Amino acid sequence: MSNFDPNTDMPRGARPEEQITTDPSKPSERMQFRLMLFNLAPWIIASLVLLLLPAVFTNNSTITLMNQMMITIVFALAYNMLLGQGGMLSFGHAVYAGVGGFACMHIMNTSDFFSSIPLVILPFFGGLFGMGLAMIVGSFSTRSAGTVFAMISLGVGELIAASSVIIVAFFGGEGGVSGNRTDALPFFGNEFLQQINVYYLIAVWTIISAALMFLWSRTPVGRMANAVRDNPERAEFLGYSARWVRFYSFVASGFFAGVSGGLFAINYEILTEENLNTASSGVILLVTFLGGVGFFFGPIIGAVVFTLVQTVLSLQTELWAFYAGSLFLATVMFFPGGLAGLIMMHVPAFKLGKSKLLIIPYLKTLVPAAIGILAVCALVEMTFHYRHAATGDHEMTLFWTTFDSHTVLPWLVAAAIAAVGLGIARATAPSLKEAWNEANTRGAAS
Repeated sequence: MSNFDPNTDMPRGARPEEQITTDPSKPSERMQFRLMLFNLAPWIIASLVLLLLPAVFTNNSTITLMNQMMITIVFALAYNMLLGQGGMLSFGHAVYAGVGGFACMHIMNTSDFFSSIPLVILPFFGGLFGMGLAMIVGSFSTRSAGTVFAMISLGVGELIAASSVIIVAFFGGEGGVSGNRTDALPFFGNEFLQQINVYYLIAVWTIISAALMFLWSRTPVGRMANAVRDNPERAEFLGYSARWVRFYSFVASGFFAGVSGGLFAINYEILTEENLNTASSGVILLVTFLGGVGFFFGPIIGAVVFTLVQTVLSLQTELWAFYAGSLFLATVMFFPGGLAGLIMMHVPAFKLGKSKLLIIPYLKTLVPAAIGILAVCALVEMTFHYRHAATGDHEMTLFWTTFDSHTVLPWLVAAAIAAVGLGIARATAPSLKEAWNEANTRGAAS
């Protein structure tokens, strides 16, 4: 007699919950469906946010700022494929975004071809050119990681940046290359005349690029890149070529960097030497480190924060680069996991249900520290105004307050606030440490 029930094709006597079924009403199918929704939730929420943001921020300058933010997100995620996943520190990765962008500009200026394709596929061509350059450079630069790779990337970046003023036919010299995106074939009647249309084009490419890069990190090559980053000798012992794993990661990163360059070309309709020089490569390194290289969403946070600092803060002070550098330095010294790592540090406390224990200690320590830091910034601004203001210009406005920077009182007030704020923060830091330890220790919450 058979041990299987012919009606259910399951062992006789098996309980219903043990039977494999495709009925979505069964527990196993419901669990899979919930897991799928949980995995898709961040992407759905991100898509809805990008869809609704223009309804909240309707100003063209704000939309342009959001466009720049999304372009930086794509570029930072591409760079994180190298640094965060593959452990390859590059000082010249901007050349792949720049070459992709310049290629898109030349496609724009090829009227016969450009007028026959829709604008929405132009970033794909930028990705192809970035990938092509990455294949050439990666063929000899990915033989090893560490210092050798970093120095080769720096040399290649400097070489191509220097060539931008020599090879005028491609890079346009000092004036760069400009184009007109409206010459493309209309996409469902849309000629992308307005900035809001460009916003949605960039938003779609941002979601698609981020999703593809996330899926890449889940592929065998993406996971082996983590292994090669941590222990290349063991990866070689298991039969994987560390060089080829690095090469594939490098080429994929070059493709998405080229996509970001194509999006830049569409948004600004001009590219110059600044798009591929060492400074641009340093900025994307700063952005990625600031957000956190150990987390996929870290570069997204870094891109948002840095873009706001670069644009919004630069409108308020000439010293925005000083503050950005200070923020980067503080992140590397005290929060090596970046802003994303700082956020994820609180996950254990939330899982233990003890996050509320941190509220009061945070208020007692972080609020005075923030006030003290702002007072230090005021002293920096006053020093800069005192040294560089025009002759006879003694008045300055800081924190919505106008005062004479050449008198003693403002300096005394700022110094006193800085000393008191930072002093309180230092005095309450031990209690914050105790609360942190208690919040991250198993046991009954008080």
